[in-house]
Amino acid sequence: MPSPLRRPGGRFRQTIRPEFAPWPSFFPPPPFSLLSPCILSLAMSATTSALRPYLNAVKASLDASLCIENFPSQLVERHNKPEVEARSSKEDLLTPIVVSRNENERVLIESSINSVRISISIKQIDDIDRILCHKLTRFLMMRAENFVVLRRKAIAGYDISFLITNFHVEQMYKHKLVDFIIQFMEDIDKEISEMKLSLNARARICAEEFLKHF
Repeated sequence: MPSPLRRPGGRFRQTIRPEFAPWPSFFPPPPFSLLSPCILSLAMSATTSALRPYLNAVKASLDASLCIENFPSQLVERHNKPEVEARSSKEDLLTPIVVSRNENERVLIESSINSVRISISIKQIDDIDRILCHKLTRFLMMRAENFVVLRRKAIAGYDISFLITNFHVEQMYKHKLVDFIIQFMEDIDKEISEMKLSLNARARICAEEFLKHF
């Protein structure tokens, strides 16, 4: 079979490296799945830069809130429980902080003398985002013991929650815990966007195959 880059019965007309050869006009256009990595990388870089002020505000608030120390219960002897969960003494609780980017994206930071609870509301534009977010957060919360600081049930009105106690701060670096929360917020947005793009691409292919019969 003659090479597509060779003139029939003659010498090479033009030397073109195959990886840089133009897409032939008689072939159908490349599928969306081949273009999605480039589109996704551009979209993710733009999204990350847009989220940066919001993430910086959350990071500064977490740095200020994670000034916690060991504090035993004032009601039960030899007990040490997270006061943000037990709420046994009002004087041990601080004013909650809400860092909001819009009505769909916000972070609730509840502080106490020996623990901090962080609740995150993830961006959900349509029903597909809600389904993907619910499935992903449920998958993570069922494996909360592997994340150490992840709460098994989110606070009402939020999608996922973390609980950091004084023992976590004593065993781990505080700035690393803050970086983990910020990185988690970035990655979960990227993961849901990738899942949505993949779902739309598969739905498009299925619809094209189905409509070929008509």
